[in-house]
Amino acid sequence: MPLSWVDIDLAALRHNFYQVRNRMKANAQVLGVIKSDAYGHGLIPVARELVACGVPLLAVSKFWEARELRAQGIHLPLITLLGLEPADMEEAIRLQVRPVVFRLDHARLLSRTATRLQQPVPVHLKVDTGMGRLGVPFDAVSSFLKELLPLPGLKLEGVLSHFAVADEADKSYSEFQINRFRAVLHMLADAGRPVTYAHIANSAGILDLPHAHFQLVRPGIMLYGSPPSNEIHYPADLRPVMSFKARIRQLKEVPPNHPIGYGRTYTTSKTSLIATLPVGYDDGYPRILSNRGQVLIRGKRAPIVGRISMSLITVDVTHIPGVSEDDEVVLLGGQGEERISAEEIAQLCDTISYEIYCSIGHHHDKTFLNASSERERA
Repeated sequence: MPLSWVDIDLAALRHNFYQVRNRMKANAQVLGVIKSDAYGHGLIPVARELVACGVPLLAVSKFWEARELRAQGIHLPLITLLGLEPADMEEAIRLQVRPVVFRLDHARLLSRTATRLQQPVPVHLKVDTGMGRLGVPFDAVSSFLKELLPLPGLKLEGVLSHFAVADEADKSYSEFQINRFRAVLHMLADAGRPVTYAHIANSAGILDLPHAHFQLVRPGIMLYGSPPSNEIHYPADLRPVMSFKARIRQLKEVPPNHPIGYGRTYTTSKTSLIATLPVGYDDGYPRILSNRGQVLIRGKRAPIVGRISMSLITVDVTHIPGVSEDDEVVLLGGQGEERISAEEIAQLCDTISYEIYCSIGHHHDKTFLNASSERERA
């Protein structure tokens, strides 16, 4: 039995996917975003579940993720959001990976490689409509297209951009980005080169900006059960996919005025029952939760006391009747009527749910529950 573990509920993933599909405009399709190990939830099992749901395309960040998907039998169109490095271009073409392009030197090299292999490559042009991050600057798109469109071996299949603040209540800047994005699409149409796929809508755009759905939408965080923020106007019924659990390693009664943990940052005020858990920052559980986080034991909340260390946490369970060594502890997820969400943890850590999922997910083997194949056998 593991000391700590992560459960991934694939039935919740399916539910969230259908929430996306029910919000899309009729002419849109889903580009499932599974970058960074599916936000810590498990690249291959999540990909397989989305394939079973009928997703037509998948997106990753890096080529090695696409290579792994192909090696595991995922044959859907794959888009690499960070493009391709020159050393990976030939293999990527052979594996029929669709890169995002935003550098002319890479586009030219990709063109030469595709021409040599006699295998045309569909590419997606990334335009910076106001994020200030990756992509061709909006004012440079026209000149970039004049260089890109004549390149042999490349087929401009898509154009994408990314919202900067679509998760905020004020949508005025997002509307500014949408207008710029439409201008690029009109530019291509006027040149006689309309694209098959235009996509800018992330999870926040899916929920609050239906006029920005175009031909593809890119759900990320909402697939995994978290809202993009608490400022969304039209939230969906989302179910958390990840749970993080452990078991009480030791129970110990300590007297009043007894220090707990490194630095003696907590001292008992009375005789207390302290549970030690085999979890720490080595497991992706944030150290900043020392003396402020909570866990669930026997359906009740219990406070973390003392500093979180590399492999151990101490929790005050004095108030929990019948608590025993080896009892299950929930650090993320639900138990009884209580739930500790990634949003709650993130707020205590001054971060976002995305980071919580990635940190915990990357540090653990995962157990995948309620896969489609299991449902079919039932």
